Amino acid sequence: MKRKKIRFPAALFSGILLVFLDQYTKYLAAKFLKPGGPVILIRNVLELRYLENRGAAFGMLQNRKWIFIVFACICIIVCAWIGFRLAVADQNMALRICLASLAAGAAGNLIDRVSRGYVIDFIYFSLIRFPVFNLADVCVTLGTASLVIIVLFFDHDKEAQ
Repeated sequence: MKRKKIRFPAALFSGILLVFLDQYTKYLAAKFLKPGGPVILIRNVLELRYLENRGAAFGMLQNRKWIFIVFACICIIVCAWIGFRLAVADQNMALRICLASLAAGAAGNLIDRVSRGYVIDFIYFSLIRFPVFNLADVCVTLGTASLVIIVLFFDHDKEAQ
């Protein structure tokens, strides 16, 4: 019986890289923005601004850290399980990258919640007064949106690679 070669490392590598970039940008935000104040990148459009977020998106569920820890762990486990199953079947690299992005975002914010008790946010679109966010939030948002698009609009039987 022929053993299937697992082609998982590209998605796994991208997820690990995203977690590293998220943690590094948060480190830079804490080092330079916390003591120095906001940095205006594009006046009235984009700023870097340090914020300690103890809740979810838009500040919901403040100080309910355990909910976010449990949800992040479930998200990471489910994404890893599905990604591994797709890798064993050697299917849909795009879907695996989306799952890796989603898991990386969950892991990035999980690391903050466990190690600091809060998430460091620092990107602020002042043009639309959008809540301050971070790279992990971008990973979760783009990973989820891409996942929905792939699942809804692409034929997965034809996309097996």
